[in-house]
Amino acid sequence: MTWFVIALIGYLFLAVVFVLDKLILTKSVQKPTVYTFYSTIFMLGAVAILPFGGGLLHGWDWWWAIVSGVAFGFGMWTMYVALKYGETSHISPFVGGVVTIATYGISAIFLAERLNGIEIVGMVVLVLSSFILAYKRNKKIGKLLHVGLLWAILSGILFAISHVSAKYIYDLYPFITGFAWTRATTGLVGLFLLCFPSVRHSFHKKKHTESVHRFAKRHAVSIVISDKILSILGVVLVQYAIAIGTVTMVNAMSGIQYILMFIIIYVLTKFAPKIFREYFTHRELIIQWIAIGLVVVGSALFVF
Repeated sequence: MTWFVIALIGYLFLAVVFVLDKLILTKSVQKPTVYTFYSTIFMLGAVAILPFGGGLLHGWDWWWAIVSGVAFGFGMWTMYVALKYGETSHISPFVGGVVTIATYGISAIFLAERLNGIEIVGMVVLVLSSFILAYKRNKKIGKLLHVGLLWAILSGILFAISHVSAKYIYDLYPFITGFAWTRATTGLVGLFLLCFPSVRHSFHKKKHTESVHRFAKRHAVSIVISDKILSILGVVLVQYAIAIGTVTMVNAMSGIQYILMFIIIYVLTKFAPKIFREYFTHRELIIQWIAIGLVVVGSALFVF
């Protein structure tokens, strides 16, 4: 179960990244387009790892590497847009649930991946926990259907396309080769975003407005650097787990990531609300803890 441990550590890092992403988008970089640019453009540097055991792709495999990278980049963009409309403790799990369902369907068709009965039950339990974590009563538009979740659905589908096409490459090439090209092509999204005036204007220094959160203002650079380092480590570990394991099962484990994220958010809300705060009703807390129990059960089914 090496893939399980590696994915678990990767999702721990990504849980912290989700919280930092929301902090940055809310308090520092308020335009999803700008933040996506800085999150993708530097991925062009992934080709730097090629001398350490990587190589070139062949024929149509270039196409699938581009599909994987570009879909990942646009998946990030649409996810950041979704986070602008809703709380990360609700939006992010919903994205994870959509990713798992879409990944299972796409991988079954294109990679002929099949899960046994216990694994399917585990996947269903983890997907269910993700949707439960996403639950939030909205009197105006209903319990789940609002603009942020529509963007989240699109984001989840794009991430699923990226993961399945990356798995295809990993099955044919050494991990370094596959990872370098499926991540470097994400940088193409960054190049595309240069067409947006808001991105180009971000190159010019601007004075912080008084509305910017003090903590984010004082520690903006360190927050962004920490976010990107943890993001890289998390993505590498999860992608490696996909390479040596089953793409559907690794993505189904994202429920663990959202449980860890919820715990971090709850602790910050309770003990450091000036840094990060989300509102939880008593009913929502009960639902969240039920989801945690389901994640434990679903993960146990994978392990045993």
